[in-house]
Amino acid sequence: MTASGALAPSTQARVVVLAKAPQPGRAKTRLIPALGAEGAALLARHMLAQTLQTALEAGLGRVELCMSPAPGDAHWQGVPVPKGVLCSAQGEGDLGHRMRRAATRVMRSHRQAVLLIGTDCPALTAQHLQQAAQALLHHDAVLLGAHDGGYVLVGLKAPCPAIFADMPWSTPAVLALTLQRLSALGWRVWQGPVLHDIDEPTDLLHLPSHLQKNMNKNTR
Repeated sequence: MTASGALAPSTQARVVVLAKAPQPGRAKTRLIPALGAEGAALLARHMLAQTLQTALEAGLGRVELCMSPAPGDAHWQGVPVPKGVLCSAQGEGDLGHRMRRAATRVMRSHRQAVLLIGTDCPALTAQHLQQAAQALLHHDAVLLGAHDGGYVLVGLKAPCPAIFADMPWSTPAVLALTLQRLSALGWRVWQGPVLHDIDEPTDLLHLPSHLQKNMNKNTR
């Protein structure tokens, strides 16, 4: 069984990056005990920039930054957005509501498959995005898991509200529950490599060296 209402096969997919404004006290709050509010916000800014660059390098189509708070809010002042990146508002609701809203809008309004990612995984590469988009040609959903039990990417070519509703976000159960729900729908699912998110102080062990250098340079 395949997803009803799926789009025609195409390697083109809109990469939607969901991100909070990288401001002290608002971004990467679980890292504040290790980095301080300013350091956590600085890391969030670096990871946002890297994620957008990675999405552009993948060359899959338009890249969209889905922002919280909305574009134009003062919290985004001074945060550079690369040329060619579209900006949109996440809107209200929990993470599931915001992800479902963004994915459904892209698929229905722009008639594109969608790859939803955050900015917490500096290990995510343009090749990972290309591989996920290619896998969507033959699958209904694609996932890249995270070592903490969540996922760093979900790709769809038809709306699927079931995987976003009443999900215990930020827990180790997210990936397993998502897979269970997709299986119950009879959807064909492709899973890519499991990667490391940078969410907790212990995750800083997996921070790439270039980001560590950027952090050291900016905190001297």
